[in-house]
Amino acid sequence: MQCIRRQPKRSVSQENMLLEQSRRVAALNGIRLGLKDDKDLKFLLKGSQLLKVKSSSWRKERFYKLQEDCKTIWQESKKMLRSPESQIFSIEDIRDVRSGHKTEGMEKYAKDVPEYRCFSIIFKDQRKNLDLIASSEDDANHWISGLGKIIAHSNSMNQKQKLQHWIHTCLRKADKNKDNKMSLKELKDFLKEVNIEVDDYHAKKIFQHCDKSKTEALEDDEIEEFYKILTERKEIDNIFQMYSDTEGFMSCQNLVRFLYEMQQEEDAVVAAPALIQRYEPNERAKRGNAMTKDGFLMYLLSDEGNIFNSSHRKVYQDMTQPLSHYLVSSSHNTYLMEDQITGPSSTEAYIRALTKGCRCVELDCWDGPNSEPVIYHGYTLTSKILFSDVIKAIKNYAFKTSPYPVIISLENHCSVDQQKVMAQHMTTILQDMLLVAPVDGNKSHFPSPEQLKGKILVKGKKLSRQEDPTNGNNNLEAEDVSDEDEAAEIEDESVKTEVQQKGKSDTLKLAKELSDTVVYCKSVHFEGFDDPNHPRAFYEMSSFSESKALKLAQESGVWNSFIHHNIRHLSRIYPAGWRTDSSNYNPVDLWNVGCQIVALNFQTAGTEMDVYQGRFQDNGFSGYVLKPEFLRDEQTKFNPKSITEGTWGTKKKLLLKIISGQQLPKVNKSKNSIVDPKVTIEIHGVQQDNNKKQTKVIENNGFNPKWDEEFTFDIEIPALALVRFVVEDFDMSTKNDFIGQYTLPFTSLKQGYRHIHLLTKNGDPYSSSTLFVYVNIQDCD
Repeated sequence: MQCIRRQPKRSVSQENMLLEQSRRVAALNGIRLGLKDDKDLKFLLKGSQLLKVKSSSWRKERFYKLQEDCKTIWQESKKMLRSPESQIFSIEDIRDVRSGHKTEGMEKYAKDVPEYRCFSIIFKDQRKNLDLIASSEDDANHWISGLGKIIAHSNSMNQKQKLQHWIHTCLRKADKNKDNKMSLKELKDFLKEVNIEVDDYHAKKIFQHCDKSKTEALEDDEIEEFYKILTERKEIDNIFQMYSDTEGFMSCQNLVRFLYEMQQEEDAVVAAPALIQRYEPNERAKRGNAMTKDGFLMYLLSDEGNIFNSSHRKVYQDMTQPLSHYLVSSSHNTYLMEDQITGPSSTEAYIRALTKGCRCVELDCWDGPNSEPVIYHGYTLTSKILFSDVIKAIKNYAFKTSPYPVIISLENHCSVDQQKVMAQHMTTILQDMLLVAPVDGNKSHFPSPEQLKGKILVKGKKLSRQEDPTNGNNNLEAEDVSDEDEAAEIEDESVKTEVQQKGKSDTLKLAKELSDTVVYCKSVHFEGFDDPNHPRAFYEMSSFSESKALKLAQESGVWNSFIHHNIRHLSRIYPAGWRTDSSNYNPVDLWNVGCQIVALNFQTAGTEMDVYQGRFQDNGFSGYVLKPEFLRDEQTKFNPKSITEGTWGTKKKLLLKIISGQQLPKVNKSKNSIVDPKVTIEIHGVQQDNNKKQTKVIENNGFNPKWDEEFTFDIEIPALALVRFVVEDFDMSTKNDFIGQYTLPFTSLKQGYRHIHLLTKNGDPYSSSTLFVYVNIQDCD
C-alpha cells in the first residue's frame, strides 16, 4: 500500500510570516487598484459571515472573503468533495451589485428582513443571482460599497495595469510554498497557468538568463526581469523604431507622421500632443512632448488604438428621422431565460435585455390567479411571472443604458377584466413614461427617437371601430379583434395537443382601456403590401415569422415592395416555431431590406447574437441605428440579392493583417491544457459580400501567438457589412472550442495598427485578451 506523504505542519512563526506576506500582497494590489487604506477594501479582505438565500426554506450562513489578489471572492461551502476552484468567483464576472430587495429571490424570500441588510450579486453570464443578507447595515454597506469600488477601479485600469495585475496574480499562484521566490519548476507551472507551452530547454534558458544571483531561484528584480521578457511586444517595438530616434523617443512630429501615414487619422496634428499627455508614463518624455515605447504601447492598447471608432461610442447619427427609419434592438419572448418549452421566466431577463441596449421587449400575457395577469409562453411548461412585476422592472431599467424609446410588444390572451388590470398597471406604474397621446399632434407620420426620448410605447391590438390611434378615444367598451397567437406556432407535440384541447379562437375580445394604451404601434394582420390607391395608415404594423419575412425579402419582384413598406411602416420579425431551443436566425438578411424590429432570443449566445450586438454597439449603444439612405429613399431601387450600379456607396477593398494575439483565455481549465489558437475573419452583409477566411493554427500558445497573415476582401455595400473576428482553439478530432470574438460594422472600422478587445461567448469583455491587427481600406476602381 502506497503511503500518502503529509505536508509538514508549519510553525507559528512560519504562519505569521505567511500571513504578513499575504497582507503585503493585498496592500500592493489595493494600491494598484487605487484603493490604498480603503476601509471597505480592508473589511472585504478580512471577510464576514453572510446569510445566503435560495428559497423560503433555504437560508444558510456562509463565510465570504475577498482574496489577497483583490480580484476573487472565496465563499465557504458545506458540500462534500467540492473543488477549491468552485468556491471562488471573479470580480470580473460581476455585472451589478444591488442593494435591498432588487431581485426576484429577495422579493420572494427575504421580505421579512430589512432592505438595508440585503444585497444581491448579479453575474454577467447565465449564472443565478447570489442573494445575501448581512448581519448589520454597516456590513451590508461595506460589501456593496467595496465591491462597487473594486469593479469601478478595475474597469478604469489601463490594459498594461490589468496585464501587470494578472501576471503578478499568476506568479503568486505558481509560488506554491509562498517563499516569494520562483524555482524552475514553479516557472514552468506559471507558464502553463498563463497559457503557453515552453519546452524544458527554453524554460531553462529563460530561467538562467534571469537568475543573475545564481541561486537556482528567481526573486525580486529577477522576477521583474522575467516579467519584462514575458511581456515583450517585438511587433510593436519594430513599428516604434521606424518613428523613434536613437535615444528611444518618438517626437511629437514623428507621432503626427505615424498617425497620419499609418493610422489614417485626419486630425493627427491635434491628436498627437493629447495622446502624449494622456498615455506617456515617463515625465521626462512628456515634458519634451515625446513618447517612449511604453507610452506608445499604452496608446495602442487604449480606446484610441481600438479597431472600433471611438467617436461611434456616442450617439452621432441623426435622431430626428421618423421611427421607421431606424433598426431597433429587439428581443423575442424576453421573459425566457432558457428554452421555449420548459425554461424559467424571470423579470431578470428583462433587466438583462434592457441593459444590453434592447429597445423592444415582448410580453405574452395570460389570465392569472387573484385577477392578476401573468406572463409566460402559453401552452408550455415555462414558469409564470406577474405582469405587474415585469412592468416595474421595465420602469426601473428602461433608460439606464439608453434614453431612447422602449416599445412594449404585447401578445394579449387575457380576458377583458384582466386586460383592464394590465392597462391600470401600465398607467399607474409607468405614469409619465407611458405614451398615451400623439407627440406634438403628429398624425401623419412617426415621431423621431429624439422626440420620444424617455417614453415607453405599447404595441398591440386596437379597437377597429375606434377612431385611429392618433385621434383620441370614443365610448366603445370592448370588441372582437383578431388573435395573433405566436405561441400556437411552436412545433412541439405537447404544445399542439394543448392548443387543440383549449380550442384556440381566431378572435379575442379587446378592452377599450388596453386599446387606449396603443398610440403609434397598432398590430394588424399582414394582408399584402400597400395598394397605392388605398395606402395603410403609417401606425399599422405587422409581425412576420422569420420564414415568411425571408420569403418576402428574397422573392423576385417582392423584395422592393418590402423595402418600400419598411420606409413608412414598422415590421417586427420573430423566430420560427421550430426553434424550441431558443436558437436564433440570421438578422442581416432582414436588415438588408429595412426590417426594423428583428427580434432575437437574447438569452442564446452564438454567431447571430454576436452580429446583433456588433450592429447595435454603433451609435452610442443607443439601441437605434439609422438605416442607410438607400433604405429610406421612397424612389429606391436597391436589391440586396442583385447589386447593380446605384447610390449605394463606394465599393471598398479591405486589407486585414492578423499580426498577433495576447493573453487568450484557457478554454479547458486543466493545468496542462494549452490552446492552439486560429483566427477566422467573417464578413456579414449582402449575399455578394458574405465571406470567410482563416489563419493557420498556432500550437500550444495562447499567451502571445504570432500569425503575421494578410487577407483581402471586396466589399460591395459597406453600409450593410459587418466584420466578425473569431478566435477558436483548434481540435483535429472534435469541434473547435470558442475562445473569443469581436464584431463591428464595417463603417466603424479604424485603419492602421489596432487592437481588438475580445468578448466572451456572452458578449462581455475579457480583461486583457486581445488581437493585434493592421487594417487598410481602399476604394475599388
